Amino acid sequence: MPRVVAERADSLAPLAEVFRRYGYEGASLALIGKATGLGKGSLYHFFPGGKDEMLSAVLAEIEVWFERHIFAPLESEAAAGQASEAMFDAVWDYFRSGRRVCLMGTLALGEGRDRFALAIARYFARWIEALANALRREGLGEEEALLLAEETVAGIQGAIVLARALGQPAVFERALAQLRERLRRIDSV
Repeated sequence: MPRVVAERADSLAPLAEVFRRYGYEGASLALIGKATGLGKGSLYHFFPGGKDEMLSAVLAEIEVWFERHIFAPLESEAAAGQASEAMFDAVWDYFRSGRRVCLMGTLALGEGRDRFALAIARYFARWIEALANALRREGLGEEEALLLAEETVAGIQGAIVLARALGQPAVFERALAQLRERLRRIDSV
């Protein structure tokens, strides 16, 4: 049975998966149409700007999700240790235990990087800064918090790539556990 897409928002999840799997360049309108159940006319009705607008809408949706589930909790007044624990739980869920690639990472490495450079840079910079803020609340100095935040985000991203490349989601699980434990040690000092 074909997928029923009643609104533009209904197409964002399948669009995201096509872009994750094939990158910007490989995401043909045929693949997009098959994933969304929409013909070219409907796709252009919802996204008059074509693939650029489709991907921009997906990136905006990702940004909203990360703001709500990762960035804002890290910057809230709640205990920073609890915020970083919640971050790891959300990361685990979002990346489906290492089975889902990071679209921002895929784009950052692909041919279309320059086209979406601002959104990609904003995503990573926002994550690093939000985590660094939480680490500062735990008592780390400015530079130490920033370096540890960079290392943590890089570790998460690298674990996603390695788990996918090896076909071993357990790699992601182990890496997240190690990163989580490292941040827990800061919380207990």
